[in-house]
Amino acid sequence: MSGSGEGWLSDGLDDAAGMGSGLWVRGVDYMAGWRVAREAADQLNFALLLAEFEPSELRAVASTNDDGRGVVRLVGLPGAAVRLAGLLEGLADGGGGAP
Repeated sequence: MSGSGEGWLSDGLDDAAGMGSGLWVRGVDYMAGWRVAREAADQLNFALLLAEFEPSELRAVASTNDDGRGVVRLVGLPGAAVRLAGLLEGLADGGGGAP
């Protein structure tokens, strides 16, 4: 799922220093953390596709926090988040997920 061909997946580089702070600290390897987060985001996006979520409604985005550690953010529409919550609650209850 990685590669330059996926226009729907934001690389997260526009927020590489954290929650929009825009500050970069000299000596912090933000790219290493972002690469780890990108791999995790790709795995999560694949799972979301298997669960029939459209990338336009729910997707994982790679980023880093202020100290350069990878962060994966889940972004999407409220209805899709509610649907995902239902699936997770169903799994936690042993029901295999909500319909």
